[in-house]
Amino acid sequence: MLGFNNIIGHEEIVRYLRNAIESGKISNSYLFSGAHGSGKKLIAGSFAMALQCQEKGVDPCGKCDSCKKALGKNHPDIVTVTHEKPGTITIDEIRDQLLHDVAIKPYYGPYKIYIVPDADLMTPQAQNALLKTIEEPPEYAVIILLTHNADTLLETIRSRCVKLELKVVDDKRVKQYLMENLQVPDYQAEIDASFAQGSIGKAKEAATSEEFAAITEKALHILKNASAMEVYELTAEIKSLTAEKNNINEYLDLFQFWFRDVLMFKATREIDHLVFKQELNYIREQARERSYENIEKILEALEKTAVRLRANVNFELALELLFLTIREK
Repeated sequence: MLGFNNIIGHEEIVRYLRNAIESGKISNSYLFSGAHGSGKKLIAGSFAMALQCQEKGVDPCGKCDSCKKALGKNHPDIVTVTHEKPGTITIDEIRDQLLHDVAIKPYYGPYKIYIVPDADLMTPQAQNALLKTIEEPPEYAVIILLTHNADTLLETIRSRCVKLELKVVDDKRVKQYLMENLQVPDYQAEIDASFAQGSIGKAKEAATSEEFAAITEKALHILKNASAMEVYELTAEIKSLTAEKNNINEYLDLFQFWFRDVLMFKATREIDHLVFKQELNYIREQARERSYENIEKILEALEKTAVRLRANVNFELALELLFLTIREK
């Protein structure tokens, strides 16, 4: 749901945008950067809706015709640039959806607003074509670039934009949001918030995904039983993970959270900061059985496995080496 009041954690950015609306000092180009799921689209959409709102307040009213059109994604003066190929925004797409259109005055509101998600996917040619408009924009144009890696954009584009960087949101706030807004149980919210690493969007995906719940369940089964498994059982688990390669990063993250819990409990005996509080008996048992050196070795092996898999080494071999390390005491 669009609207500044629905944005969690990015108070400074919201305050800045509200002040810009109130003072009438609206830039022609903005660059929002932040990780996947950090809220870039929500903030950009809320800003666009507020700029076009017929009540002319610092927040969108949500009730006027302009706001209703924005909520329905059919506002003629709020354009979200799309692209066909998953990894590229071409010069033709920028021309057709933005450059040719921006020359036409607003149909309905005071501004023509263009939101470009995944702006880092623009080809150099597309960026250079866009640069001319950013350098000499029509007075009514507002271009909002969204990116998770601003460094991939031309310095000439970055230098002409108001740059707003979205920081990660504190885990406690993410957990609270999941429990209050999505009625996620405390234990699951703790896991989802840790997994999301400060991204509300990623936390919501995890909380509402049956697939992630199944991944968590399977990961816990492996973690609780790995040290007692026979070699043939570990081999079977490796084969089952090979069948879902696309989810391996989720598994590695969950494995890492688990062994950090074991290490933290071994060192402090405190449970407040554990991700897997509900598995305390297993955490306690592994903390007792494993040495500090062994746990550190496993955490290092998890990092090495992630690097190996990014380098496209043999998938089963990388997991076999990891599982043998986990199985050691």
